[in-house]
Amino acid sequence: MGLDSSFWQDRPVFVTGATGLVGGWLVRRLLDCRAAVVCLVRDWVPRSEFVSAAMIEKVAVVRGSLECRETIERALVEYEVDTVFHLAAQTLVPIANRNGFSTFESNIRGTWNLLESCRRASTVRAVVSASSDKAYGERETLPYTEDSPLAAVHPYDVSKACSDMIARSYAATWNLPVAITRCGNFYGGGDLNWNRIVPGTIRSVLRHQAPVIRSDGNYVRDYFYVEDGAAAYMLLAERLHADPALAGLAFNFSNEAQVTVLDLVETILRRMGSSLRPEIRNEASSEIRRQHLSAALARRLLGWSPAFGLEEGLDRTIRWYKEHFAA
Repeated sequence: MGLDSSFWQDRPVFVTGATGLVGGWLVRRLLDCRAAVVCLVRDWVPRSEFVSAAMIEKVAVVRGSLECRETIERALVEYEVDTVFHLAAQTLVPIANRNGFSTFESNIRGTWNLLESCRRASTVRAVVSASSDKAYGERETLPYTEDSPLAAVHPYDVSKACSDMIARSYAATWNLPVAITRCGNFYGGGDLNWNRIVPGTIRSVLRHQAPVIRSDGNYVRDYFYVEDGAAAYMLLAERLHADPALAGLAFNFSNEAQVTVLDLVETILRRMGSSLRPEIRNEASSEIRRQHLSAALARRLLGWSPAFGLEEGLDRTIRWYKEHFAA
């Protein structure tokens, strides 16, 4: 999978969610390709990679939230934005289960505000909107393919299914050039949400504490390295510019591996040379037990393939956190 750096040079790009895990790596990659990046930033997050790595000093920052359509529309028009990456969302399942309202406001209302602003802005030629494998809900038949029905039930999952369908509606009804990504559980350096299994486990090991597994350890997930995710988003945007027929399509991006939470934790412990044993609390609720994706469509239509396997991605992630805590 090769990205065309010359394609991005000086291209006005708008990114939501830059202070998040995937957003930070995406902005880094766009800056490396010399794009003219504009970021919508709601909260000042000093420990985010976006801020701590000084990327915020190299982009145009628009202060505001997804709930304010006027702010988004002004930014798109004044910066003559050509390509939009919509990554901003409330992404934590426990928070969604405690406070569905804020999750729905950000993930659903925020999506239609963003897409309506793109529809009104005459310069926008490509939009990549991030959905999630959680939009599929729980199914007996796996792996998920893009034609699997969206059957979400739990709050976070429903919010992503709604945003996914809204994006496809904008493509079908108003010919908005928007394509959707459905990825598994992202991991990688820069994720400071310690209740997520990868950063939480690595931090525990570095502190010589037993890592905590909230579930029974047998939940199956599709773990996807963040640098692969950032590259996939950019590739999809490039292909969308070249082929408008991709508008309205959703693409799964995945390493296509089935990994239990316990297997993942034990792999991290092994890669870090630790003899610690995890504390299994079996407290998880309102979560899907088994999920994994087929990425066959992305391979066929986009020529995409991941650059990192699980162990290589984890090694790079572990190295990032060792440097982070050493600093």
